[in-house]
Amino acid sequence: MNAPYRQLGTPTPGGIVLVADHASNAVPADISLGIPERLMHEHIALDIGTEAIAERLAADHAIPAHIAAVSRLVCDLNREEDAPGLVPESSDGHLIPGNIGADRGARLARFHRPYHTALADWLAAAEPGMILSLHSFTPRLETSDAARPWQVGVLYNQDDRAARIAIPLLAAEGLMVGDNLPYSGRDLNYTMNRHAEAHGRHYLGIELRQDLVQTPAEHARWAALLANVAQRVASALR
Repeated sequence: MNAPYRQLGTPTPGGIVLVADHASNAVPADISLGIPERLMHEHIALDIGTEAIAERLAADHAIPAHIAAVSRLVCDLNREEDAPGLVPESSDGHLIPGNIGADRGARLARFHRPYHTALADWLAAAEPGMILSLHSFTPRLETSDAARPWQVGVLYNQDDRAARIAIPLLAAEGLMVGDNLPYSGRDLNYTMNRHAEAHGRHYLGIELRQDLVQTPAEHARWAALLANVAQRVASALR
């Protein structure tokens, strides 16, 4: 494994760019997490569907993408450097033995800092009008009986300008929309806090429910819908 990210497409000043922090389940050959292979295809290892949708947005809708190329179990790129979950020792009830006693400093230097330095440089050069942040969530956590009925969530921290425009647009598509649900951007928003809110950049944080993003047809549908909504939001924010 080389860089912990890849970039698709060429940004244009004032345009929309996409960031996908949890798109990959890749693990470098020299790191052993000590978990069954099947778990690497579950939500604890990656945000299912986001990589394919990001690729569609870049290829079909001219929304360039900065995409993670390492699993969140190796290093969670959407966490503060001192966050306990940066190198998770467990996730949704599953122990991650290979991360117990892992060298956090080495993971930061190898994955987290290069990812965010490259993203900062990319955004500074691109001068985008809005960042679209893409994640996905499981319909139900293994450690909870609570169902998550929302089909899409819109997340934000202090800056809710894009969210306030996007939520009714998504609802008008017949979707059940979570307003800072199933997660709150006030708790989990590191990448957008650092690269959007800290710089006054508009951003739209989107979470898609994973059972709705399983097939190429669903990837294409969501890419088209998100491109349309993002463009309408960006236009309204100008």
